[in-house]
Amino acid sequence: MSDRPHRLRLPRGSVSVGVVLLLSAVLFSMSARSAAGSISRHPTDLRGLTQAESDKVARLSAQVDELRAEVDVLTAQSALPGASADAVGTGYLVAGGGVAVSGIGLTVQLNDAPADSPRRGNVSPDVLVVHQQDLQAVMNALWAGGAEAMELQDQRVVSTSAFRCVGNVLRLHGRVYSPPYTVRAIGDPRKLQAALDQAPAVRAYVRDSVQVGLGWQVAESSSLQLPAYSATDLTYASVPAGVQVLPGLPEPSATAGAPTRRGGAG
Repeated sequence: MSDRPHRLRLPRGSVSVGVVLLLSAVLFSMSARSAAGSISRHPTDLRGLTQAESDKVARLSAQVDELRAEVDVLTAQSALPGASADAVGTGYLVAGGGVAVSGIGLTVQLNDAPADSPRRGNVSPDVLVVHQQDLQAVMNALWAGGAEAMELQDQRVVSTSAFRCVGNVLRLHGRVYSPPYTVRAIGDPRKLQAALDQAPAVRAYVRDSVQVGLGWQVAESSSLQLPAYSATDLTYASVPAGVQVLPGLPEPSATAGAPTRRGGAG
């Protein structure tokens, strides 16, 4: 029998435990390094987050100031000699409703179905009345068709105008109207009519007008007269006595009932 060198033998369980401990140490080390790096980039405390956001706002504000300065320079360079920097073009005045306008266009009228409407008892009552979305569909189609100016009932509407139907009445710029509802738009009548014909929501209304008698009339006009936009529902906001507006600001004094902000028509 030949002699064999002695070998050190460890229990298999001990080897497995050692490997697990070694891997755990490596993972803990990598996690600690990652956490240390992330703390320096993204503060987790409230004060640090506030300061980081404040710095970001300051940087963005500086960029806005630079861009605004560039716009002012380019605007001044493109202005015609002798023209005022505050001068506003006619197109802007018309789009903003600042002036009365006249021209060719279309008049569209929508109305609830009459009491003796055919098939009145076979349909939902909602189908028999003009809804807010019906007016919106007509007006959006006219704008899409190239309308240069528009009027709803007897009031000029602009990009900031908003109307709302409550029950069977229409509220616009602080005034209330009942059907029929009339929309007048200045523009190329053929393009305006084509836009109405192509709008799916308008086609659905026209289909219901044939079936249940909803009012629908479209007329071309060679001389529409639209007034200038006029806000009629100016309101005032006030802070009740004893109510703190923002933390750090003084509470309203005896003049708390005085107007603090003035808003135009919606």
